[in-house]
Amino acid sequence: MNSLSTQQAVARHLLTVQAVRLQPNAPFTWSSGWKSPIYCDNRVTLAYPEVRSFIKNALADRIRQAFPLADVIAGVATAGIPQGVLVADVLNLPYCYVRPEPKAHGMGKQIEGRLEAGQRVVVIEDLISTGGSSLKVVDALRGAGAIVLGMAAIFTYGFPVATQNFANKNVSLECLSNYDVLLAEAQQLNYISAEAMGSLAAWREKPAEWGHEPN
Repeated sequence: MNSLSTQQAVARHLLTVQAVRLQPNAPFTWSSGWKSPIYCDNRVTLAYPEVRSFIKNALADRIRQAFPLADVIAGVATAGIPQGVLVADVLNLPYCYVRPEPKAHGMGKQIEGRLEAGQRVVVIEDLISTGGSSLKVVDALRGAGAIVLGMAAIFTYGFPVATQNFANKNVSLECLSNYDVLLAEAQQLNYISAEAMGSLAAWREKPAEWGHEPN
């Protein structure tokens, strides 16, 4: 894969280990109710040492380039936790992770680990869809006095709503690969037909409407 760009290589890895599944003729249903021809579970990559290492090193390289002043790496619970640990280890930086909301028992913590006010944090996420849950973590970190430099993720669907949500929160987002690159790689690898490409492209344009038959 040395001749591939990082975006292409990550997309190809995700397809090869079936972390991403493309099923335009048998769509998945997301928790939001959206019908989707794609399902992405980047936790699958953790089972493959070569892929796991490629992704952690690519994320670490991106952080060195985009956020060289980072003091702390913070993972988003739950899927961002292992990715964040791997990246923090490569960068030799302190690590914490952030729950969607404070625990209802014990110490009632939302941020697990140690974080000091004024520390500069880079958030690690595995997947960006609308960005809503990821940005709640940013709010929690800022509420604790941290300076959030930005977020790094493995993959993004590239929804315009996500771009707007990150802009509204003034959060810089760095992603290793994206939906357009993934589709190009899938076609290159003969994972999908030209006909399926049209359906997959249409989903990204109007995901809330795709797959629902008109009344």
